[in-house]
Amino acid sequence: MYHIDFNKPANLHFIGIGGISMSGFAELLLKKGFRITGSDSAQSSITEHLSELGIQIFYGQSASNIPDDTDLVVYTAAISEDNPEYMEAVRREIPMMVRAEMIGQIMKNYSNAIAVSGTHGKTTTTSMLTHIFLAADEDPTVSVGGMLDAIGGNIRIGDSGNWIMEACEYTNSFLHFFPTTSIILNIEEDHLDFFKDINDIRNSFHAFAALLPEDGLLVVNHAIDNYSEITDGIACRVVTFDIENRSADYCADNISYDAHGHGTFDLYVNGTYSASYHLKVVGRHNISNCLAALCVAYEQGIAPDIIKKGLDTFCGADRRFQYKGDVAGITIIDDYAHHPSEIEATLTAANNYKTGRLWCVFQPHTYTRTKAFLDDFAKALSAADVIIITDIYAAREKNTLNISGKDLADKLLLLGADAVYMPDFDEIENFILKNCVKGDMLITMGAGNVVDIGDELLSF
Repeated sequence: MYHIDFNKPANLHFIGIGGISMSGFAELLLKKGFRITGSDSAQSSITEHLSELGIQIFYGQSASNIPDDTDLVVYTAAISEDNPEYMEAVRREIPMMVRAEMIGQIMKNYSNAIAVSGTHGKTTTTSMLTHIFLAADEDPTVSVGGMLDAIGGNIRIGDSGNWIMEACEYTNSFLHFFPTTSIILNIEEDHLDFFKDINDIRNSFHAFAALLPEDGLLVVNHAIDNYSEITDGIACRVVTFDIENRSADYCADNISYDAHGHGTFDLYVNGTYSASYHLKVVGRHNISNCLAALCVAYEQGIAPDIIKKGLDTFCGADRRFQYKGDVAGITIIDDYAHHPSEIEATLTAANNYKTGRLWCVFQPHTYTRTKAFLDDFAKALSAADVIIITDIYAAREKNTLNISGKDLADKLLLLGADAVYMPDFDEIENFILKNCVKGDMLITMGAGNVVDIGDELLSF
């Protein structure tokens, strides 16, 4: 396999360079001295930014786009083998690397590579760690799955040996990585278009944990069912975290919430009180995410007062219970939740401090996920007072399962919930303006474009 070595900058060509992740890594490698070229289907603000940095961008896919002196071609999993640039790289026997492999190769250039995994909470935990490391003047390089104000986007390029990033299990991408510290936040059924079942998922997380070197560190949620199966045979050191369970190495206890649902808790390390922490994000689930970040910070010697300074500046990542604004006295929140457990956590947090009715506009994400968790989605969503279900956001899929948002709305009605199916965004906006009243809270929820509804309401 080709090795990306920061001490030996080379010439790289990116197929699909305009994606949010690919563009970030292209910029990182450019700043490390690599010459970068790339192609994408259309011009965008991202490609314009890359062009301003000096990267040559080609629009459209053509064999001639690949420079003669290219040392490596990087491509996303969405690029098919009949892509003209892919075929040209094969014909010319240029080394090729899918994005996940490239990320793993980049990680090998960092002495302290922290990978944050789990079914839920990766973006928030990565963001918390970023704020803590910035407060500690550790100058990290960061790759996060959302837009983070503290770094002005989704990537930060530092000059230290510290690397912090999300590690996604989908298609086993995280098995290409080379972390020195790994976090496993939780393990639940998801991405069942790729994984067979929960045991298949657990096997992948075990394989991910096994990637760590003997002198590495694994931080794992003590509340994961039979978590010892995940850590079995792991050579590195393992520390655990849990809420209100002092048998874990790191425990949050004496939890309380302010009027905004922000948590305060006492941290116990190996059964001994260490410090009290106050968060500026809502919900019990974020206390758990914070515990994982605290494990890493403590184990790397960052002092509690510095940690507090970092957490005090963290008010949430983009699309994670994000306050968008008020319209006619209605509070509008946006949240990325697209799994039943995430929905339950978000709505529980909202119910802790809402004053009027809680409205939820939910956009299901992918047909396979909706089909697999139909009953669970209905149960979780029923915690809202009024639920509006949109059409399913297909993402990468085709509807071969004969399922729609109406099926979910019907399940909610059977549970006695106040639910309605509305496929049209304009209709939803008009319905909300007519029926929401001052004091109500509206959450737009899902991993697709449902955020547009709140943005449009705020423009009225």
